[in-house]
Order: sequence, then structure tokens, then C-alpha cells
Amino acid sequence: MLTAIVTGASRGLGLALADSLADRGWRLVIDARDGVALEQAAARLRARTEVVALAGDVADPAHREALVGAADKIDLLVNNASTLGPSPLPPLARHPLDELEHVYRVNAIAPLALMQAVLPRLAEGARIVNVTSDAAVEPYEGWGGYGSSKAALEQLTAVFAAEQSALRVYAVDPGDMNTRLHQEAYPGEDISDRPAPSQSVPGLLALIEGDLPSGRYSAAALAGARA
Repeated sequence: MLTAIVTGASRGLGLALADSLADRGWRLVIDARDGVALEQAAARLRARTEVVALAGDVADPAHREALVGAADKIDLLVNNASTLGPSPLPPLARHPLDELEHVYRVNAIAPLALMQAVLPRLAEGARIVNVTSDAAVEPYEGWGGYGSSKAALEQLTAVFAAEQSALRVYAVDPGDMNTRLHQEAYPGEDISDRPAPSQSVPGLLALIEGDLPSGRYSAAALAGARA
């Protein structure tokens, strides 16, 4: 049985991807900071597959150690857990630096730490998928903290892939989604017109199940090519 670690899997894109992997028979190791929401997600997934659910923050080294230790062999690591930072989104001129440090710890340092930690346990043909954002490459006002952390993640992904040439290591932009994180970026606004996270999943599956080389990809473009 193939085993995947999927962070931030209690809701949104993480849960949508975990749903699809469960349908395909993957064993899942999932986490989220909200233990109640995580256990609800795990209960739903356990009807189809084996699930280890560990509540915690990916910025916590002990929690990362527990995640990696939950599987002897790892076929897939999905670094999906992210934090937006302050809401409403502040301009960089007023961005609290302590909060910016936390955004970087969650969105860039923690994924790298997990990539380092899983290396000895990766199975042949294993994949690493790091979820990024178009805010990593586009200068959207207010998105400087989150976007720059994702830009750091993209460069870490690219260099890690260059140094680990036997692995497939991906950064994937899932596109606009109707998620809690996106809602936090626009408090009080109606974002119901954004696509559901499940619409981004086919693009991620194209990386997980296909033979594309390491690199940065758009979930929408991948899904269109796969259709």
C-alpha cells in the first residue's frame, strides 16, 4: 500500500486531495492544527483507507518528527499546510515582523524541514509536492508576506530538486479557491464565486501519478492537459 503524508488536511485542498488518494487506496498520514476538524476528516477517510491523524503545527519540530515517524516507507509528501499571516492583509510597510517570521516558519522552513526528514524513508519513485501560489510570482498589494514566503518555498523546491535529481519534486499553484485561507484574506467579502478546492485536485494527481519532471506547475494547466 502506498503511503502519503498530507499536511493541512482537515479542510480545503488538503482534504480534497486526501479524499482522492483514499479513493485510490493510499494509506494516509494527515495533520492540521485544529484537532476536532482533523478527527472529523479522518473519520470520513477511514471508511476507505488506513489513516493516521496527528494534530499539531508543522512549525513545531516535535510534530514534524511524529508525522515522519508514522510511516516506515513514504511514497508521497504533500506540503499543503500554510498560514496567511495578519488579516486584513497589511502592506509590507506595516507588516509586523514577528508575524512575518511565523509565516516563513510555516510556509517555507517547515516544508524544507519535512523534505529533509522524509529523505531516508522515501520509497523508489516517491514524489514531493509543495503547494504554492500565484502570489509567489505576482506583486499583489497586501500579499507581500504570504507571497514572499511562497516565493521562498518555490526556490527551495527548485534547488532541492536540482540537488536530489533522483526524485521528482514539484511546486504546484492550485489557483484561486474557495477556502478559509482565501476568505481570511478578504474578510467580510463573498468569495463563493471561487472554484471549490476539489477542482484543483486533478492537477495535483497529474503530478502524483504521472511522469513529469521536477518543476513548477499550474494545477489548472495540468488538469486541462490531462482532460
